[in-house]
Amino acid sequence: MQTNNYIYAFIYDNTESELCKLESRCLFNKEEKNKLLFSDVKVEPSSSAFIRKRLDVKLVSEDYASLISQIKKEKLCVEGFKVEYLVLHGDTTAYASRLEKLRDIGYSIDGNPDYYKPIITYALCYYKGTWFFGTLLKNDFAWEKHNKKTYSYSNSININIAKALVNIAAKSNKENKLLDACCGVGTIMLEACFAGNKIEGCDINWKVCRQARENLSHFNYTTNVYRSDIKDIDNRYDASIIDLPYNLFSCADDNTISHIIESAAEITDRLVIVSISDIANLINKAGLKLSDYCSVSKKGKANFARKIWLCEKKELLVTN
Repeated sequence: MQTNNYIYAFIYDNTESELCKLESRCLFNKEEKNKLLFSDVKVEPSSSAFIRKRLDVKLVSEDYASLISQIKKEKLCVEGFKVEYLVLHGDTTAYASRLEKLRDIGYSIDGNPDYYKPIITYALCYYKGTWFFGTLLKNDFAWEKHNKKTYSYSNSININIAKALVNIAAKSNKENKLLDACCGVGTIMLEACFAGNKIEGCDINWKVCRQARENLSHFNYTTNVYRSDIKDIDNRYDASIIDLPYNLFSCADDNTISHIIESAAEITDRLVIVSISDIANLINKAGLKLSDYCSVSKKGKANFARKIWLCEKKELLVTN
């Protein structure tokens, strides 16, 4: 019988599958499968683009009647509640039977339901012979407002990737201090600020630094954006995110890429690097060990893919 405190349901398309799995390995220390994951790690759904719902498990039983009995013993008294059926992978319960079970739970709670603006949402689900009941928290996708930021470029990474990069770098620890080492207009910084992560940014281009500050200010986020070469940054960080320049207006050769990676490695022990080419040799040259990796293709462009490299200091891995 599953005994984890939380059940996560995921949503993603085929192009994002590898990225979602990499994110889940960093957040939960295990990989989601079939868009489902059981864990004792608590993560806010809206901090990820891929977590659709989280069930906070309260009651568990292999027998449905026993579960209803347990719910009644809880003597729940709530005005404005709602009950949903969470369909998990492998659940073949017919729709009519689901509705019947929701009515059973509704009649076991003292109070009037509110189907449109509930104060609290309960949920029932079934997985591999076990019934689960608890409170349901949904991703409200409020972060999609960042699509309307003041400044944006066609070559910028999308929000889903940006959110995943923050989670991969921070590993669900809000106390970790992050650096967006090539911040551009602040796409990654916006997602970190929304999720409550500590982040600063830097870029050598004065124009995009100004635009990043204006984008952050537009959504009332406050943090530092340094107009600086990364080699001149004096602060230390727990992790650095580097979306390497690649477009026609900021093309970077191997020397430039090595400079960025090696400079970042001087001020942090953990790096998450985004590239469009194989940079494994440059990572090794910088004294870093590749600890995880994934590839993310772009919708409608099968020949274009971003590579995401998770790296750590070799001596750090040895000591751990």
